[in-house]
Amino acid sequence: MIHSIVRVVQIIVAFGLASSSFYYLLCLWSAVNFLRERKAASDAGAEESLPPVTILKPLKGTDPEIYESLRSHCLQDYPEYEIIFGVNDPNDPAIKRVQELQAEFPSRRIQLIVCPKILGANVKVSNLAQMVSEAHYDHLIVNDSDIRVEPDYLRRVTAPFADSRTGMVTCLYRGVPGATLGSRLEALGISTDFCASVLAARQLEGAIRFGLGSTVAFRRAELEKIGGFTSFVDHLADDYELGKRIAALGLTVKLSEVVVETYLPSYRLQEFFAHQLRWARGIRDARAGGYLGLVFTFGIMWALLALAASRGALWAWSGLALTLFLRFAVALIVGWEVLQDHPLLKDAWLIPLRDLLAVVVWIASLGGHTVTWRGDRFQLQDGKLTRIPP
Repeated sequence: MIHSIVRVVQIIVAFGLASSSFYYLLCLWSAVNFLRERKAASDAGAEESLPPVTILKPLKGTDPEIYESLRSHCLQDYPEYEIIFGVNDPNDPAIKRVQELQAEFPSRRIQLIVCPKILGANVKVSNLAQMVSEAHYDHLIVNDSDIRVEPDYLRRVTAPFADSRTGMVTCLYRGVPGATLGSRLEALGISTDFCASVLAARQLEGAIRFGLGSTVAFRRAELEKIGGFTSFVDHLADDYELGKRIAALGLTVKLSEVVVETYLPSYRLQEFFAHQLRWARGIRDARAGGYLGLVFTFGIMWALLALAASRGALWAWSGLALTLFLRFAVALIVGWEVLQDHPLLKDAWLIPLRDLLAVVVWIASLGGHTVTWRGDRFQLQDGKLTRIPP
């Protein structure tokens, strides 16, 4: 009886090893295809229609190096655009940063709006719903407050709209960590795991059908067709929801060749775990089937279980060696080549720890419905937020 149980366990972990190896190979294939497409687009040269653009930047509090990140949006090599910043609290410390930008760039159209209404649980989207009425242009870009961009960002992000079938453009991103272990683990997860999964989803589905908070670019017409920002003002994964709804119109969501940067806070491990848990539960509610399937992508976990179940058999050691080889290959191809995240090499040795912590987060995310976001606690159900009173 015990022998039969052990045999079943060995079969399960062997399947886990095989499925995770297949996933890593899919990530590598997806990354290589993305690099090939990026090179072809660069060689061909993008068609530039250069429509006037409104950048919508909802703010709450300050992020690491926020002024330089915001400032990068004022340095765009682009003929006509405006930036609208929005806050909910008239005493928000981010207001001072915007005022400094206005003083440094007096010729740039920079507007600050205090959005007094709370239209739903997601204050970011609530702000956007009030900011968009002030936009002068029909091409809109939303990105998070901690995003830093290069001077050609607008030119490259708007280029796909030369094709009328394009409904949204979104971007991959790399994390710039603070000094703490939690921040370094977060950056590793973004560059070597999360972005790899985005590329894999794009390869499997033929396109992506969601947006990433690093950048979502779209037309006002499509926003109105899906009901505007107020139609998903209670959703946690607002960028995902926006992309999903625009894709449902029969339009394409393009993954730009642009890679932007996000400057991460110096998370303590507890803060890192809370942020990962919010992120995980948001993905769980948005893509339930795919999220459950993540269990078959945790290669290092399966390799260690195989060693334990087989009592150190040769096949298990071989499986561990192959898993580590493929996992680090994904990190190098996606992180180093696709995202140009060259500093990740110094922290690459932390990848096994980060991956095992990801398993813990995944398990924890299955058992609850509360998330913490910018100091507030919410109940999450079917992707929608309900604020929990303090």
